[in-house]
Amino acid sequence: MTEKSSKYEATAQFAKLQRANDAKSATADYETAAAAVRAKTERLRALRLARDAAAPPPAPAAPKRKTRKKSEGSLSNWLDGQAKEGRNR
Repeated sequence: MTEKSSKYEATAQFAKLQRANDAKSATADYETAAAAVRAKTERLRALRLARDAAAPPPAPAAPKRKTRKKSEGSLSNWLDGQAKEGRNR
């Protein structure tokens, strides 16, 4: 019986060490990826700032005024058309 328990303990200890190594590896991978993202972000920010400093954005144009479409006919013509279609009110 002690042989089974010592074998079980050895397996459990090995599994615990394996998980610890996996955790260290995952942490290292995460930190490497985070450092790469920070470096890329810093590089892109520098490029954007250089671009903006070289050519400032143009001033916004004045908004265009909407023009109303000229209606064809008068109100009385429209009302007559509505009445012919069966719309009384």
